[in-house]
Amino acid sequence: MTTTATTTRIHPMMAVAAVSLTLVSLVGAASIAGLLPNSHASVDTAPTAATTMPPATQQLAAQPAAPAAPAVVQHRTVVHHTYAPKPVSQNDGYAQSSPAPAPAPAPAAQNSPLGMGLGAVVGGLIGNQVGGGKGRTVATIAGAVGGAYVGNEIAKKNP
Repeated sequence: MTTTATTTRIHPMMAVAAVSLTLVSLVGAASIAGLLPNSHASVDTAPTAATTMPPATQQLAAQPAAPAAPAVVQHRTVVHHTYAPKPVSQNDGYAQSSPAPAPAPAPAAQNSPLGMGLGAVVGGLIGNQVGGGKGRTVATIAGAVGGAYVGNEIAKKNP
């Protein structure tokens, strides 16, 4: 008895779609990051259909237009107002207390390499227990990335 093994292959159109999506994503990311040069093209304003115009219009169109003056940049002054508390007057007869100063903002939490490392190891070990074959590899990587994120957040909250 012979058994035939069927191989599952990706459809060529799916491969083309995947490659084109990847290429568009990479070009977009490079453009946003400023890795691609800008276009310095200018719009051609010369008349292209000069032969279809009447002769009187052709003479008017042939005269050079006066160059437009460059736009003048106007800067505006920004004024920031700060309000001081009202001074206590001795003539009122009422004792006024000044408002309590605002508490200083808490220092921004820093990323923790130790928390990220421990979280990545634990997440990778947990992810390695899932699936088999290539699925296990993907689960291990996803577990390591997720574990690093969770470990970093835990380390930020517990200084």
